[in-house]
Amino acid sequence: MRPEKPELENLREPVRFKRALALLLMTLVLPGSAQIVAGSKKAGRAAWRVIAGIVAIVVFLVLLSLVWRSGTINLIVSPTTLRIVQVLLILLAVGWAALFVDAYRLGRPLTLERNHRLTASIVDGVLVVLVMTVLIWTSTIVSAQRDFVASVFGNGEKSKADKGRYNVLLLGGDSGANRIGVRPDSLTLASIDADTGRTVLIGLPRNMAKVPFPAGTEMAKQFPNGFEWDGCGHDCYLNGVYTWAMGHKQHFPGVKEPGLLATQQAVEGLTGLKVNYYVLIDIAGFQHLLDAVGGITVDVGKKVPIGGIGGPIKGYIKPGKAQHLDGYHAMWFARSRAGASDYERMTRQKCVMTAMLNQLSPQKVLTKFQGIASASKQVVQTNIPSGELGTFTDLALDSKKLPVSSFSPVPPLIKTGDPDFGLIRTKVAEAVGKSEALDKGSDDGDGKKSDTPSSVSPSKKASTPSKTPSKPSTDVDDVAQVCKA
Repeated sequence: MRPEKPELENLREPVRFKRALALLLMTLVLPGSAQIVAGSKKAGRAAWRVIAGIVAIVVFLVLLSLVWRSGTINLIVSPTTLRIVQVLLILLAVGWAALFVDAYRLGRPLTLERNHRLTASIVDGVLVVLVMTVLIWTSTIVSAQRDFVASVFGNGEKSKADKGRYNVLLLGGDSGANRIGVRPDSLTLASIDADTGRTVLIGLPRNMAKVPFPAGTEMAKQFPNGFEWDGCGHDCYLNGVYTWAMGHKQHFPGVKEPGLLATQQAVEGLTGLKVNYYVLIDIAGFQHLLDAVGGITVDVGKKVPIGGIGGPIKGYIKPGKAQHLDGYHAMWFARSRAGASDYERMTRQKCVMTAMLNQLSPQKVLTKFQGIASASKQVVQTNIPSGELGTFTDLALDSKKLPVSSFSPVPPLIKTGDPDFGLIRTKVAEAVGKSEALDKGSDDGDGKKSDTPSSVSPSKKASTPSKTPSKPSTDVDDVAQVCKA
């Protein structure tokens, strides 16, 4: 052991005690500073270089995000980047702990009185546990993020925006022993402006009949006159496309999920919009995801049954403004059909989507990330590649500042049993056009029509208006207004 410096030997014991504590606190505030002052300057400078490198990287990412936010997010959430960060956090935890141990040694604990030595030891131990806990905990968050990205998002090809828009098919389905896969019972096409994030939600009735398919697709070959056959009944509705394709996989060689591909093609034929990606959510497990984010707050216009349709009604969600619903009640708010039509349920589902978009802040995602990631892996399936996470996160952040509009091709405008698909595509194009006009500062409500897929039969006569006031409006609506009680 090196001889103690004369100036330390001459210090009174209380001063040496304060010095020992000061070295520990210096290591907490600026790792390496204790070594610069009282120990190995080489070790202290090495620690400072590491800190300077971390600060430089953070500053670089902040500056990069100001000019290229989506690219920065893609870089940060890359599985490779996350793995590197995870390892670095563990190394930082070990290195910082080592600096605390060395700072404790530099405090000369053997020269202190027993009580002061015990205090210094406790402080050092607490600080070591504190910094290691924080850094190791952070590394587990990073690991969860990496696992989430790898489990939920694939490495497929990116789909380019079509006419300046990303169209993402949102499907809610129920899985069960008596069902083939997760049959979509809820279908909504989110048409997102690729520049501004302004979104139009197009709610699609699951009981839409005779749905056409784009020319050249396998489904168009199988059903050139639309999705129907003699005596098919409910089986040839829009939500039956998935089941049919899953039961006829021989028509889709090499396709892992023919039901999703066929449903995507049906939506393209129905709306005239190219579907870039899909997101499928298992409704039965949706409540766990909602619980993970802390529930949602919505306006409930009338009491909504819990249960029913094949089972007993177990209770009701009471009406009222700003009702906070946990996962279980939010799931039934979106799912319930007892005493209501499919069209009313579609409106409630849009309200849930909008509530999640508006209420799920980056801070909430960060603090509840492990729960969100764990729940999402169980209930979410998508073909959005991990390389597009930055793009869609960027658009989601932009869309939070903008109102969401919606359109649903339902009665009285559209007769779902005998739809006028030409009229549907025209109205969809108008809804998109009105949304785009808001970004252009135009008062013109008419958008450009999308090209009608060549596989679609000529337009039929518009359906007769139906006197059903409980059904949602078929005009383009502001979802925020629709969802108010």
